[in-house]
Amino acid sequence: QVRLVESGGGLVQAGGSLRLSCTASGSFSDYDAIGWFRQAPGKKGVACFRRSDGFTDYADSVKGRFTFSSDNAKNTVYLQMSDLNSEDTDVYYCAVNRGQGCVYFGGYYYFDAFYWGQGAQVTVTS
Repeated sequence: QVRLVESGGGLVQAGGSLRLSCTASGSFSDYDAIGWFRQAPGKKGVACFRRSDGFTDYADSVKGRFTFSSDNAKNTVYLQMSDLNSEDTDVYYCAVNRGQGCVYFGGYYYFDAFYWGQGAQVTVTS
C-alpha cells in the first residue's frame, strides 16, 4: 500500500499559477500510471502519465496550461497550473494504478485508481 499526500493548493487570482505536489510514502515505480484528477462531478483526470513509455497528456480544458512533472529521488510528482480561471476551482487529487494506463474519454482521462491522495483545494477568484 502507498500513501499519497498532496500539497500546494490554495487561493489564487484568475491568471495566476499554483504548483501542486504529490508525495508517495513508497515509490511511484510500483505503479503503471499516475494521474491528477479534479473532484466534481466524478473524478476526472486532468493529467495522466504512463510510466512504460513516458506518455503524458492532459484534459482538453487544461492543455497548454497545466504541466505534469516528477522527481523520482523525492518520490514526488507535480502539477504546475498556470493561467488559472474560475472554472479550475476544485479539489485536486493524485492517484496511481496498475495495468490500465490512461483512458481518454469526453475530454478527460480516467483510470481505476488503486490509491488516492486526500486532495488539495484550489480556488481561483476573478
